[in-house]
Order: sequence, then C-alpha cells, then structure tokens
Amino acid sequence: MDFGIELGQFSLSVFNYILMLSVITKNKRAYFDYEILEKYEAGLVLDGQEVKSIKTGHISINGSFVTLKSSECWLIGATVPPYKMAGRLIGYEPGRSRKLLLHRREIDSLIGQTKQKGLTLVPLEVYTKGGKIKLKFGLARGKKKYEKREIIKKRETDKKIREAMKAM
Repeated sequence: MDFGIELGQFSLSVFNYILMLSVITKNKRAYFDYEILEKYEAGLVLDGQEVKSIKTGHISINGSFVTLKSSECWLIGATVPPYKMAGRLIGYEPGRSRKLLLHRREIDSLIGQTKQKGLTLVPLEVYTKGGKIKLKFGLARGKKKYEKREIIKKRETDKKIREAMKAM
C-alpha cells in the first residue's frame, strides 16, 4: 500500500512530506486570546542571515501582529536575533517590520474583512515548506474574558474526567 503524494513528476512519501513541513515556532497565546475565523499562509521577505537564524529556531512572534499598509501586508513586532555565525552586522534591527508575500486577491479580501469591527490579523506559526519560510496567520476576533474563563473551566473538567477514567 503506497501512501505517496503526487506532485507533478515527483512522488513523495508521507514521511518526506511531513519533513518538508517543519514548524519552527507557534504562537499558542493567540489561540487562547482570539477566535480564529480564517487562516492564511504567506511568505516572508528576509535577509540571508535572517533565514539562517530562523531555520535554527531563533524567532519570536509573541506579541507581534500583521497589518495592512498601502495594499501590502507587514509583520510587525516579530523578533529575529542576528545569526551567531554571521559575524558583526552593522545596522541590523532584530525587531524590524517584515513584508509578507500574498496574492493580490488575498490582500483585497483581507482589506475588506479587517474593516469589520473587532477583526484583526494575528500570526499563528512560522514553518518551513519546501525550503521556504512561511508564516501562517489568522483573521481573528478577540475573545471576551468570560469566554476565556469558560475554556479554562472546560479544560479543568476534562482533565478531572480523564484522571477519573484512568484511576478506574
């Protein structure tokens, strides 16, 4: 039984396909603070040493956000420390804004959707896909405090039920 994936003239096994998609970092707090309505994938415009730094796992997207400026998407507040092996980098800014690569129709859709009250764009994870670094971000609505409390309460009851079932 072959679980291969056909990609044009190339055939990949499921194992190789999973290796191609390796998650570098996740923004777990975003899933707690926001209700994710829709997810998007975008490429990042990076310098050469930033790519090496990110591939070694040195990126922080906690507290960052995606914004739309003059029909372009930007990742604001993400921190990419300098690559250790690159030597001294004069004028390098770890927290600079980085442009996101999206299709025009996706950007137009995002512009229309973010004009609705209470919707924002939140980065969810950074991963590699076929050697390229991608950002998954979501169109999200902020959760109210009582919604967060309900989630915590549900988690605790589920945990108690699992423990009770385990003890039996």
